Amino acid sequence: MEDQWNFNQVIDRRNTGSVKWESSVLEQKFGKGRGNLLPLWVADMDFACPNVIFNAMEQRLSHNVFGYSLNDSRHNDALINWFERRHGWQIQKKSIVNTPGIVPAVHYMIQCFTKPGDGVLIQPPVYYPFAQAIHTNGRQVVENPLMLNQYRYDMDFKDLEEKTRDPRVKLSILCSPHNPVGRVWQRDELERFGAICLKNNVLVFADEIHCDLVMPGFKHTSYQSISAELKQSSIAAIAASKTFNLAGLAHSCLVISNESYRHEIGSFFNCLGLNSTGTSNLFGAIAARAAYEGGEPWLCDLIHYIYDNYLYLKERIEKELPGVRVFDLEATYLPWIDFNPLQLPPKQLIEIIEEKAGIALDHGNWFGQSGAGFERINIACPKKVLSTAVDAIISAFIPFCK
Repeated sequence: MEDQWNFNQVIDRRNTGSVKWESSVLEQKFGKGRGNLLPLWVADMDFACPNVIFNAMEQRLSHNVFGYSLNDSRHNDALINWFERRHGWQIQKKSIVNTPGIVPAVHYMIQCFTKPGDGVLIQPPVYYPFAQAIHTNGRQVVENPLMLNQYRYDMDFKDLEEKTRDPRVKLSILCSPHNPVGRVWQRDELERFGAICLKNNVLVFADEIHCDLVMPGFKHTSYQSISAELKQSSIAAIAASKTFNLAGLAHSCLVISNESYRHEIGSFFNCLGLNSTGTSNLFGAIAARAAYEGGEPWLCDLIHYIYDNYLYLKERIEKELPGVRVFDLEATYLPWIDFNPLQLPPKQLIEIIEEKAGIALDHGNWFGQSGAGFERINIACPKKVLSTAVDAIISAFIPFCK
């Protein structure tokens, strides 16, 4: 691959207000004295965004007036063309509702479509802000744990059927592709999941923020593209933020094809003081539109770079740390590493990662009890940074390998 975008460039992000890199945040999350850990935890990339995005923002910036503004008028058309071309998903313009990020949108869905005490189903080990949002809003977490079958996770449909049969379960959050286990759900899996939720009147919130970050040999299936029934019984969340590293611009979209749901969320937004179609950052919409219109070549090269990083990580870890396993990465840039064969107590595993290796990772138990003994690592960084981290991990754990 010709590295015309220079993904190898190491960009110093310390002292820039980066949540991922700021020492004060690291100390708050990992403990006093750990502000200098090498941060490979928060799911954003250490790469510069493509120039096509920077140029679009610079053009708007040059106007020098930033009053109340409508969203970029070309944004929705660009989004529609992108998802039809890359995912075969036809989105109607009226279905697009802007939000200031997908995590806020998770809270909106819980508040709007469930009541205190209702159950919200998730599939752990899964992105931990889901459970946090459910608890924060006074709802009950209902777990449909993924099944681990020879280093591959599958859905437990028998358990899903049992859990969704409970009339208190009103909402299910589908992480597709799945974070942190890196699965790309196949069409038949999604069809079966959808049929069970549809039969039991459970609304599906499909978080598809990682849908563009699919590794070679795999293809994402958009949940709402499967059938008219699933489209009408779900709400999807999408964004350019993860794909093009734009999270700081606070812009994402919900796709709500069901007119009744769209009216309900519009009324809910009005009660929050938002406009009826949601709200987002002015520059977020401009950046997303530019990304969808001209960022595809950058993304194609990015995916190959990330996949090369994954192969490097997997080869070195599994060769030099016998027993430790890096799970197959079908999507995202967040490989899932299994340290359980080393039979280390969870507390000791974390201490080795942080104190001996000097690395900040997302610890597996953050994603639920079934994540204990695992670590999630962010490999969307220059190879030099990843190599430093891998060297440190191997050096720290080699004494514990048989």
